[in-house]
Amino acid sequence: MSNEASGANARSADAGPLGYLALGLTLLAYGLLGTGVLSGTSSGGAASLAHLVGGVTLFVAGLWQFYGGNRFDGTAFTALGAFWATSAAAGAAGKNTIGLFLLLWALLALTLTAAAWGAGQLIRAVYGLLTLALLLDAIGVLSGSGGWGKVGAWVAALSGLAAWYWATAALTGGRWGRVALPVK
Repeated sequence: MSNEASGANARSADAGPLGYLALGLTLLAYGLLGTGVLSGTSSGGAASLAHLVGGVTLFVAGLWQFYGGNRFDGTAFTALGAFWATSAAAGAAGKNTIGLFLLLWALLALTLTAAAWGAGQLIRAVYGLLTLALLLDAIGVLSGSGGWGKVGAWVAALSGLAAWYWATAALTGGRWGRVALPVK
């Protein structure tokens, strides 16, 4: 058995890039489908993707991060995995229920933004933009205004791009003989 697969190295394995890739891709799908840019799509169309990639993958990555001693990413990934799994399963909930759900998760994202203050600008941007996206989406749902939801969807897509960029930078980090994607 190789050293990389042994239980001795399981604690040192970092699921951060996996978590940020799952978060980024899910937010990109949710955001782009919610904007209406693609004909005949909506944010509801991302439910199965959100459940599997966002829900399951994020939750598993979060548990992995907890196991490795990373409280921040562990909390962020498991909580956001629960968010995506719940939102995918909530399909027929009423608008007030969905609006409240989004507002409560915006509070979680705000907590993550505050907790990420020392983690660098890019990670703060991921969670800050996610907070804003959830807040705008909640306002859109509660007011019945599709415009707020579309703005929130664009902000979610930006948050997804930031998460995807961080994961790509972490995975490539110096493998090309230099740092190709800087992260601060």
